[in-house]
Amino acid sequence: MTAAQLEKHKADKPTILIVDDTPDNIMLLSRLLKDRYHTKVATNGTTALQVAAATPDLDLILLDVMMPGMDGYETCRQLKANPATADIPVIFLTAKNQIEDEAMGLSVGAVDYLGKPISPPILFARVSTHLTLRSARKQLQEHNQNLERLVQQRTAQLMMMQEAIILAMASMAETRDGGPGNHIRRTQHYMRALALKLRSHPRFAGKLPDENIELLYKSAPLHDIGKAGIPDHILQKQGKLDPEEFEVMKLHAAYGRDTIMLAEKHLGGTNSFLMFAREIAHSHQEKWDGSGYPESLSGEDIPVSARLMAVADVYDALISRRVYKPPFSHAQSLEIMRQGRGSHFDPDVLEAFFAIEAEFARIAQEFRDADDLEREGAA
Repeated sequence: MTAAQLEKHKADKPTILIVDDTPDNIMLLSRLLKDRYHTKVATNGTTALQVAAATPDLDLILLDVMMPGMDGYETCRQLKANPATADIPVIFLTAKNQIEDEAMGLSVGAVDYLGKPISPPILFARVSTHLTLRSARKQLQEHNQNLERLVQQRTAQLMMMQEAIILAMASMAETRDGGPGNHIRRTQHYMRALALKLRSHPRFAGKLPDENIELLYKSAPLHDIGKAGIPDHILQKQGKLDPEEFEVMKLHAAYGRDTIMLAEKHLGGTNSFLMFAREIAHSHQEKWDGSGYPESLSGEDIPVSARLMAVADVYDALISRRVYKPPFSHAQSLEIMRQGRGSHFDPDVLEAFFAIEAEFARIAQEFRDADDLEREGAA
């Protein structure tokens, strides 16, 4: 065997801690184990705890019961109570060999209990068995950790793909509408900001846990997905719609709901993400006083998700340049929205909006549209 092979062989050998207060017992065990294992020695329970905690590669402990000070049972209890040493298998090796002694040893966490005088063949067999079991447990744990990491990676990839598809679908509807390119991004962030502000409000606290806020953020881009079904001559008209055209435009709420319901049917049921997306697409044009569409819902009958989107969508429509109007300033938009308190908007949602209106302005600036940036650059 070469020097390198010898070093590898030594490194591959498991490490065993021998805990006994009798020098002859330590000498005997060390001599028996030295060819197969690395050995460490402690002559009392306190030292054993220190050595075990300081030896990250420790594989097994041979522990005497009758020792001065801390006995083996208490030593084992403390080893099992410490997360750093709890997984190390402990074999009691002692002259206390009554049934109740064995029961006590196993009850405090030992994996085996051997009597003295030592039988080398039995000692080797038990040590080998428990080292093999420990190795198998470690391999299984590592395998499970690898699987968990893989699942997390795949889940993250699927979520990224889901979000990319959602944004692509929403952007398609926005492009047909001739709307601002970053409208869906802004409304996402408006929704999250509003929900975070409202989650401590008595009316909304139970409806806006963290997971729902994240789902609202993700589903918000689909609020106008139904516009994909509206004819171009209406959707892109540069001017006010006549009554007949407006009736056709209002159908986008039902189209959006039906599109998401098709997805639910394909999946064999709904989930929280699709539920919020359906609510927002169908009901964000409803008004607090019942004068909205498509169902003329009012007050608490309007889903919370749609009430939040109503504020986010109207604010962004006001501050944005559209084919039929120039953008209003932030201050002008605030004044127009204030007039909708109790008629268009849930009063508490609007109050939350005014409490964080500076955050809305910041979001609008961060995600402003490309044509606005070009105008700023030209100026």
